[in-house]
Amino acid sequence: QRILRLAEMCRRLETEEEKVLPFYPSSLEEGEQRDAQRVLEETPTEPLAQAMRDYLGLERFWQRFNKVKLEEQALERERETLSQRNQHLRELLRQYLAGISVSQEVLDQPNPL
Repeated sequence: QRILRLAEMCRRLETEEEKVLPFYPSSLEEGEQRDAQRVLEETPTEPLAQAMRDYLGLERFWQRFNKVKLEEQALERERETLSQRNQHLRELLRQYLAGISVSQEVLDQPNPL
């Protein structure tokens, strides 16, 4: 019941794209989809496979979880790129300001002009 209440609360915060996520076509080819379906229909013999069968209902959760993890990694890479660009622009600005101002500190350093 607690999980269902949390799911309802989270559902309100989903974007339109996330709400239609279950309807996205599979990235598997037709033959791969048939193989996957056949494997799912077989009766598992290993204990781990039997335990996994109990959690098939969480497949959509794991799809969303993995999508969020991928987005998180993409945003982290973008943040790093932007941080490097910001640092470069700050350095250019510092050089520019040093070139147009006159102070003892600036006079002690090589002037770009």
